[in-house]
Amino acid sequence: MKKSIFYHAGCPVCNEAEKEITTLINEQVELVHLGEESNRIMEAERQGVKSVPALVTPSGSVLHINYGASIADLKA
Repeated sequence: MKKSIFYHAGCPVCNEAEKEITTLINEQVELVHLGEESNRIMEAERQGVKSVPALVTPSGSVLHINYGASIADLKA
């Protein structure tokens, strides 16, 4: 398997994201399909998720990855 590549510019935001990603390497990740588990949408909102796909890290940072749909779209 090829390595993943994380590009950044060395700014504080990039450095924090690098730290979060490095931490995740050793953490388990729970996968939640909000289309199938709509009862967890409010939970995601409380954690700061505004759109999906998104990853909430153990420290509570929300990493919004690309843009698939807003949380509001999932409620409809």
